[in-house]
Amino acid sequence: MFDIYLPIAELSVNLLVILGMGGAVGFLSGMFGVGGGFLMTPLLIFLGIPPAVAVGTEANQIVASSVSGALAQWRRNNVDIKMGTVLLVGGIFGAVVGVQLVKLLREIGQVDLIISLSYVTFLGIIGTLMLIESVRAIRRAKAGGPVSTRRPGQHNWVHGLPLKMRFKRSKLYISAIPPLVLGAFVGLLAAIMGVGGGFIMVPAMIYLLRMPTNVVIGTSLFQIIFVTAAVTILHSVSNQTVDVLLALILMIGGVIGAQFGASAGQHLKGEQLRALLALMVLAVCLRLLFDLVVQPDELFSVGPAFGGH
Repeated sequence: MFDIYLPIAELSVNLLVILGMGGAVGFLSGMFGVGGGFLMTPLLIFLGIPPAVAVGTEANQIVASSVSGALAQWRRNNVDIKMGTVLLVGGIFGAVVGVQLVKLLREIGQVDLIISLSYVTFLGIIGTLMLIESVRAIRRAKAGGPVSTRRPGQHNWVHGLPLKMRFKRSKLYISAIPPLVLGAFVGLLAAIMGVGGGFIMVPAMIYLLRMPTNVVIGTSLFQIIFVTAAVTILHSVSNQTVDVLLALILMIGGVIGAQFGASAGQHLKGEQLRALLALMVLAVCLRLLFDLVVQPDELFSVGPAFGGH
């Protein structure tokens, strides 16, 4: 009854299912400060959307949910514009390289496999590290110890690098090199995996750059908006893999969900948020890994080896 046909993906889907997925991922975007693509892109693939279309379209949807989440964080003064701009410069460079890489992989017929392997690798590593750290933090909190092991003014190797800049909102005076490299890496992932990169950027900004957690979420969303917008445009022009109808439905659900997520995130402690996010990352990783190793229905099909033609 609620089925609609997606012209670029070339299949029919249930409207309510897509709206619900958009709302759920938007909720997570507002709560955790991540674009939500690390969950939505695999969910779309599970529904039968071709991986290349899922990547290009989800980058589009992330723009809307991130704008909604960033505005909610902006009202709470949780955005470091200067840091976000430095991350963005790197992000645009990474996005351009990533889109060209996807184009090359499509031509040789390996894009679906590379997207899935990228997800399993990155989600597995990031999810495990985040879960270990957040469980330790929760245990310290229960034992009555400090949740964070960082003392005010404590430095790490990042502080010894050149090209130092002052980031007032984050209360930092560090080199611009780590944010630029981080931004470029996240831009690359955004193009290849259809993610905002928040699941990597948020932990990196907290543990590597030593930014305050509340500022990290808003700043991450700010950068994600512009990088995913660039990825969407580049994929549309180079690869024609953006399904506008699918993106529009996901956007509607995502914008609504992000507002509720931003409010819900205020009621949980930082270490609890990180533990929940880590569990979700690992759950998606395991499902993708299962799909990669399970025996296919058509054991002797050679279609995908030639780009599906």
